[in-house]
Amino acid sequence: MPKSSKTAPAVAERSRLAVRKTYKLYVGGKFPRSESGRTYLVDGDNVALASRKDARDAVVAARAAQPKWAGATAYNRGQVLYRVAEMIEARRAEFAALGVAPVEVDAVIDRWVWYAGWSDKVAQVAGGANPVAGPFFNISAPEPTGVVGVIAPSSLLGLVSVIAPAIVTGNTVVVVASNPQAAITLAEVLATSDVPGGVVNILTGRGAEIAPWLASHDDVNALDLSGVDDAGLATELERAAAGTLKRVLRPVSGVDYTGDPGTGPMTALLEIKTVWHPKGF
Repeated sequence: MPKSSKTAPAVAERSRLAVRKTYKLYVGGKFPRSESGRTYLVDGDNVALASRKDARDAVVAARAAQPKWAGATAYNRGQVLYRVAEMIEARRAEFAALGVAPVEVDAVIDRWVWYAGWSDKVAQVAGGANPVAGPFFNISAPEPTGVVGVIAPSSLLGLVSVIAPAIVTGNTVVVVASNPQAAITLAEVLATSDVPGGVVNILTGRGAEIAPWLASHDDVNALDLSGVDDAGLATELERAAAGTLKRVLRPVSGVDYTGDPGTGPMTALLEIKTVWHPKGF
């Protein structure tokens, strides 16, 4: 006897609330909530509102990661940056869903590839053997500045254009991002792209609240103010940075991030070490 068939009951239609994504911070290779527990809404999404303590934690993570990252070979750092480009290529739809134009995503991918190619060449451009009077070799070699605090531009291309040149030469960064959804989506890419934890740390929230703590922090070696559009705030941050003798990259109005960036963004965050060595006879 054939078994009797039973008709599956119809699934009752019901309304549901979509799960709202929470964009957390990116510190030390992890995605913590702000220690303050604060959030704010951006296009209906919850975004972590970073605090002074979060900024301090990010600096600690960046400092811990910097020696090993600087000690990696330039070729290895180039491979890591190229891997970032590969992962963004695979996640284009996510950036498009955030309103990033396809042409900008193309430029972002190309920018990572461009800096990856410079990883093992910038030392030859920024350093070299110097002619001196006397029986000595005199060699100048670039070294990373260390931990860089970055107030990033709002566009995704602008964000990448300040992160990539800093890390390709061995620096680590603490970034204050004003476009949190794109920035944390980029962080999700970095977390799966062989970038060691702590090399890039991204904080979201109010730049005017977080930036002063980075500017005055003793363990931050340089400050990039590319994303500051308030002249008064830029002056205050520069004064705060002077207390610890930081190198400061001042904001420049009207920067076209789609153009050729040149080597300037890389060499601006390098120190030149010169070594004398006697020649043999």
